[in-house]
Amino acid sequence: MPTTRSAVKGVAPTHDGISESAGSKHQIKDKTSPTSKRVRKDSNDKKEQKTLEETIPSSNNENGNDESDSRAEDDAKAAEDNEGESSNTKEQPEQQDSAEKPTARGDIVPSNILEKGLIYFFFRGRIGIDEPSDVNEIARSYFILRPLAKEAKLGEGTIGDAGNSRLVAVPKKVFPLSGRDRWIAFVEKSDASFKSLKDDFLASSDYSTKTAGVRHKPAATPAAEGIYAITTTGRESHLAYMITLPSDLGEVQLELGLREKGSFIITTRNPQYEAPKGTALPSGPEYPKEVQDEFRALRWMPSQPKHLDYVNTQFLLVGESSGIAKATEPQKEDQDDNKEEPREEMEKLEDEDTHRMEGLEGDDSAAIFADLHAQSKDYPKLQTTF
Repeated sequence: MPTTRSAVKGVAPTHDGISESAGSKHQIKDKTSPTSKRVRKDSNDKKEQKTLEETIPSSNNENGNDESDSRAEDDAKAAEDNEGESSNTKEQPEQQDSAEKPTARGDIVPSNILEKGLIYFFFRGRIGIDEPSDVNEIARSYFILRPLAKEAKLGEGTIGDAGNSRLVAVPKKVFPLSGRDRWIAFVEKSDASFKSLKDDFLASSDYSTKTAGVRHKPAATPAAEGIYAITTTGRESHLAYMITLPSDLGEVQLELGLREKGSFIITTRNPQYEAPKGTALPSGPEYPKEVQDEFRALRWMPSQPKHLDYVNTQFLLVGESSGIAKATEPQKEDQDDNKEEPREEMEKLEDEDTHRMEGLEGDDSAAIFADLHAQSKDYPKLQTTF
């Protein structure tokens, strides 16, 4: 019998009254549309980056037990009282033959959306387990953020490779659902090309150890795809998302803590202070002086998109039981300027992404991997049941 989310030590069960639930509005089945457009070849990363896979232990040890992190929780409470400054991220150039249309939105995008883009959720089984049968057999979960220009809209076809993707590791393996769920995530890759993600993250690998012989690291398994926005409400930053695929969230997605529409409070750790117990990295992010100075004496500050552009950035994910309601609160100055509300902008982007993914050939898995310029036949299928 599969282990439920509530059975995982230190993880809160799904709470009653969650307003954002799974839906069935995005059916992508037996698609017969033409093959999706292909874009230019992937470029190499700006520099070689080390993986965190071996430096930070999974939330499971060899016996499948979670490691508690009380210090992270204590620091998180203090983080909520800290006030930081937010800033807009640089816009990305238009990619040839890409579905991204960078300036199509004009100047109606709300000012409290700091960044928007596409998000892909993945998980990887524990060593030697290619097809996990429950949450306990997952080593850790991940998400990929592919930023778009702030005023962009999505057309048809796959997105171009701007070489600006970020890979984020979630060692706790499930995502937080409420304010009681708070744990550290890590930027494992920044400024990553699709080729880098394909070669260094998606693929399986075998390696030799002195004590256990040859060990097998499974390929990454897709769990969902959608759109996201990093927003600010003044004292807090939020990572809000809307899932496009799968159209109906299944057992896998719900056990991972995903919703059709969800959000997290995100707070970046000041690397000048000691890391919470069990989360220290061999080295911290190499922030330039102007970024480091923004922390002042704070241990934590509301996350800004530019923080996620540095490998080894550690940030806290805090669950929000209200779904995306708090993350998409409109700002009075935007209303006075006749700008869209954040939720409206996200819903437009999600609708565009739905139509775009419907136009890609094959099933849900094929569409997701095609968007990352990979062949789905080489990787595990998106699964909704264990």
